[in-house]
Amino acid sequence: MNILILTYGTRGDVQPYIALGQGLNRAGHCVTLATSSRFSDDIELAGLRYAFMNDGMLTLLDAPKEQGVLEDTGNIFQVVKRTLGLLKKIGPIQRALAEESWAAAQESQPDIIVFHPKAFNAPDIAEKLEVPAVMALVVPGLVPTAEYPNMMLPRLKLGGWYNKFSYSFVNRLIGLSVAKHVQAWRKENHLLKAKKFSLLHNVDGTPIPVIHGFSHLVVARPDDWPQTASICGYWHTADAENYEPSPELSAFLSAGSPPVYVGFGSMTGRDPERLASIVIDALQSTGLRGVLATGWGGMKVKSPPENIFTVDHVPHSWLFSRVCGVVHHGGAGTTAAALLAGKPSIIIPFFGDQPFWGHRAHALNAGSAPIPLKKLTVDRLVAAIEEITTDKNIIDHAAVLGSKLREERGVENAVAVIEDLVDKPNQVLQRTSR
Repeated sequence: MNILILTYGTRGDVQPYIALGQGLNRAGHCVTLATSSRFSDDIELAGLRYAFMNDGMLTLLDAPKEQGVLEDTGNIFQVVKRTLGLLKKIGPIQRALAEESWAAAQESQPDIIVFHPKAFNAPDIAEKLEVPAVMALVVPGLVPTAEYPNMMLPRLKLGGWYNKFSYSFVNRLIGLSVAKHVQAWRKENHLLKAKKFSLLHNVDGTPIPVIHGFSHLVVARPDDWPQTASICGYWHTADAENYEPSPELSAFLSAGSPPVYVGFGSMTGRDPERLASIVIDALQSTGLRGVLATGWGGMKVKSPPENIFTVDHVPHSWLFSRVCGVVHHGGAGTTAAALLAGKPSIIIPFFGDQPFWGHRAHALNAGSAPIPLKKLTVDRLVAAIEEITTDKNIIDHAAVLGSKLREERGVENAVAVIEDLVDKPNQVLQRTSR
């Protein structure tokens, strides 16, 4: 069957969906993946069809004056204010994304649409085409539960009422950003006006199935989730199989003990030079070697010392098996890669879901306590590095968890759910990774 995957965001919002698309391809389906144009080559190299989406939102976030705009200051109201200010700028981009999602659907003629929440009008497109839609998430961020609050809000110990309310609040914020674009698109395409915006329900009130690309060993399935919400296991690509490192990186890795990896993905903090200075000073104090990923943002390194090697981008699945610990921002993708590799983490969250993953890694005894970016110092980072590289309890727990995660079949589980949704559309589904 034809399957359209709609996703948008940074690499962490794209890579798992490439893995899912490859799994669907292996199962005999024709897959089109629509996302930002900067990832078109990655998608086509993975053997999937690419459909265009503009790069405007990511370009906006790349702009120097926007760097660090979503950085957690500890004041939720300030974060919300900054977020709403950013949303005013991205309105035209969101409208274009809605049209580009529709164009991708018209071209691919899907039998089912798999979508990331940022492809917010995917359920409406599915309604227009009279095909099912399934939301695909790599974080437990939208399906309400009384067990823990939404990861975008403070972890206040106010009980189940607050936890459930936090999901309604975040869903309402999303609606404030995109509902007008949804209603405009529906009107232009001769669909009835929706009474309210929801990513979890179709216009007729029926629930939209949700599949989650993480393991129940990392985040257990809440008892109060609906039967239509599934935890499938991690979706990861086998990009390490064909990766060839540079001679310089190979020489550095073979020249001494396994280094500590430090990288913050696409995070662009307010002072990347200061962050790099803290990291380098901490590694120098511990006497350990390090591999620093400068990548999209996060750190600026001018002249690293001999015990530190800088890279732009190296597949995590290849590199993490060759390091002794991972210092990172706590994005869902990087956290998954560290856990799968069985390496302990130090998570330095910037914002969003990152504090959640920091707490989970620590609770699983697969990492140190997270250090929020605003509280990061050389001394704190030194202590955390020494902890994850010398504490046998943490090292062993991370290794055991990694071996269990590598045995799971997250992509295959998700493929089975998607196939069932087409073959048995009225069947209530629940699948948890095993």
